[in-house]
Parts: sequence; C-alpha cells; structure tokens
Amino acid sequence: AVRLRVREALGAREPADAVRVQGWVRSVRSQKEVLFLHINDGSSLESLQVVADPSLEKDLTFGSAVEVQGKLVKSPHRMQNMELQAETIRVVGPCDIWSFPLKMKERHSLEYVRQFPHLRCRSNTLGALLRIRSEATAGIHSFFQDNGYVHIHTPIITSNDCEGAGELFQIETSSEEKESAEKTHFFNVPAFLTVSGQLHLEVMAGAFTHVFTFGPTFRAENSQSRRHLAEFYMVEAELSFTESLQDIMQVMEDLFKTVTSTVLSRCPHDVELFHKYIAPAQKVMRVTGKNCSPVVLFSSSCRISYSEAVEILKQAPQTFTFKPEWGCDLQTEHEKYLVKHCGEVPVFVVNYPYDLKPFYMRDNEDAPQHTVAAVDLLVPGVGELCGGSLREERLPFLKSRLQRLGLTDAYQWYLDLRKFGSVPHGGFGMGFERYLQYILGVDNIKDVIPFPRFSHSCLL
Repeated sequence: AVRLRVREALGAREPADAVRVQGWVRSVRSQKEVLFLHINDGSSLESLQVVADPSLEKDLTFGSAVEVQGKLVKSPHRMQNMELQAETIRVVGPCDIWSFPLKMKERHSLEYVRQFPHLRCRSNTLGALLRIRSEATAGIHSFFQDNGYVHIHTPIITSNDCEGAGELFQIETSSEEKESAEKTHFFNVPAFLTVSGQLHLEVMAGAFTHVFTFGPTFRAENSQSRRHLAEFYMVEAELSFTESLQDIMQVMEDLFKTVTSTVLSRCPHDVELFHKYIAPAQKVMRVTGKNCSPVVLFSSSCRISYSEAVEILKQAPQTFTFKPEWGCDLQTEHEKYLVKHCGEVPVFVVNYPYDLKPFYMRDNEDAPQHTVAAVDLLVPGVGELCGGSLREERLPFLKSRLQRLGLTDAYQWYLDLRKFGSVPHGGFGMGFERYLQYILGVDNIKDVIPFPRFSHSCLL
C-alpha cells in the first residue's frame, strides 16, 4: 500500500485502491452498520474521514495512534473531497481517554493547554500555529535567498553585549560554580547567550555585501508579562553600500509582505482558525486575489520622526502611565497609540535621540537635538516589530563614542572593520514571535512558541 499523509489524501484528485494512512484519532462515531472516525497526522488542519465496518472498532479511542489501510474514494459529502474506506485498522499506540487532558469535541482555551506543554501541540490551535511557524520560517529564508543574501550562522555563545542593556544569561560550566573566587572562565573571558547576531553579521557584510541570520536569541529581562520571552527567534540582516535609512525600511516592508503572502497562501485554513476563534476582531490585513497576497497598508504618510512622535503623544487626549518626553524611550503604550493615531497601520518612526541608542548607530550630526539614523517599525496590537539603523562607518566618530563609553578595548576588532575597506551600511532585526503575534492577533506571546517556557511539569 502507498503511504499518504492526510494532506495528500485530502488533496488527491483521483481514487486509489491500496493506500496506507497513519495518524491520531480525532473522533470516533460508531453506528449499527458503519463506523466513522477522523484521523489527523499534523500535516493539515482538516482531518481525514475513515469509513469502516463496526467490527474494526476494537481499542479505538480519541487520541490513539492508528494505521489504516484501504481504498481512497470520492466522498459523497460536500465538505470533504476524499475519504478512506478502511479494510484494516491497526492501533499502534492506545490512549487512555480518561486521563488524557485533551477531550474530544471540546475547544480548549490557550490558557488551558498552556498547562500541558508536552501535549498541547496535539490541539488544533497549536497544530495550526506550528504549521504557520514552519511556513513563515521557510518564507523568510526564501525571501533573503531570492534577493541575493548569504545566510550566516552567528554564534549563540558570545562575549558581546550587542544591545548594551546588560540583560544577558552568563554561561558557566557546572564545575565552575564549585570552584574558588579565583576561577578561570571556560573561554578565558566571561561568556553569554547571545542577545543579537548583528555585530557578527557586520563582520560578514564586509565580505558578502548582503547577509542575514535567523536563530535563537536570549534576554535575561526579569519579566513574566504577556509580551516577553527569555528565548525567542530573531531575523537579522545587514546591507553594505547603503547610505539611506529608506533602503532599510524598504527591506523591512518587502520582507513582511512576502512572508505574510507565503503564510496566507500555504496555510489559509490555519490562519482562518486564529482569526475566527482566537482573534475574531483581527483586522491586520485584507486578502485579495487567488494567491492570497496581503494588502497591508504601508503608507508613506505613516513615516514620522521620533520628535514628531513625542509631540503627537504630548497632545494625546489620554493619560499615559509613562509621560512622553523628548529623550525618553517610547513605551509599548506610546507605540500602540501612535499606530492608532495613524489609522491602525504599520508606522515607521525614525531618527531617535543619540543617547538612547547603542554605540553602533550612525550620528546624524543634527545638533542641538542630536539624533541617530535609527528606525523602528510599529504595528497594531504589538508595538515594535522591527528595529534597525544605519551603522556608524566613520572611524573618528565610532572611536570617539567608544572612548566615552569606556568600550575601546572590548571593541578594538569592531574599530578594525572601519580601517580596512569600510563602506556605508545598515541593518535591522525582527522578532519572529512578535511577527506571528501580529499576523494572527494572539495576545500572549507565549502562545506562539512551541513550548511556553521552562516548566516543572515538562522538563524539555
């Protein structure tokens, strides 16, 4: 028998005599003369209907793993193209339905399934989410490869604090904790889990012009809020030979539109599940055309400076928890208001105060305000989605700033990049989980990751 995935069986155009389908039982309904069950193997939101003789029902329960052999035939039901007429059903792995926390015909909330990180992937919602993650990941890689970028695997263990916020997880061996205060580090210097691959990408951009990375990053921010993760994935890119912040913004926009189009065209039913049951008021995008290309309203009028943003916030009719002042960072409440003010569409905010941003951002030389060529992309419901800048390629400017910060010795190698063939360049990073939050309308970022967080109930 030819093995078919559920998605392949549902999409088959012609009947087939000898097929084999493996998966997990989603429903069982036994009648006097016929047995109906639906099985799913994770390849599709929709399950495959199996029609069998009631004598084959032995040990069939919701959640059990089965292998079904039989004939693939046209379904008489309008809602499904094909169904499987079973000749044999083998229970590969039984399931105790009384202790199984997921129940047949119940729509479990995200809060409920979060209690079972080792089992929640078997729910429809998390199954849909993981298929969307997979397609979005493939779409990101395709976008960059199609546009001539070289994929770089940047280090996960590093001695650099790229963001300068000090929110790092330090790496130690288990034996180091037992040693004396005079202990030596494993790498002879303190080592941390990376917060960004940007500085390593800048090294590679000096040889390959356009580079990107897509991997795990870590922040030791002590927050259990609905928008923070200790481990998350970051898409980062660096572009050499660019002197315009507009070029960086255009890549951000093109990346978003291309990847979203891929997700909508390949996972329409999975996305619909979120918009119908999880976020029914979601209005992130409209979908048109046969290929489900998104019409996302990136408007040139929704590109404002940081200074303009602060003035908009000061004139806002609402009271903020954090008072907006020039020179202070924009908080999430400020970002969401700016998006609302601009009509609930993505907003680019450019030219942030010099003292707010890391040392590598390019000085605009615009005294007395003194800003850097930085940009944040704000989106509805989330706030900041992407952050980027032109990088400071001028050696005197960079050397002066590192001296003021006392970082010259630590970043001597970074100064070397400006001595040997330096060019104007820039880049950006996009939080992958925040992107998923935005397109799906999920409120809690912990619901868009495979495992909600390290938990005593599931030591994975």
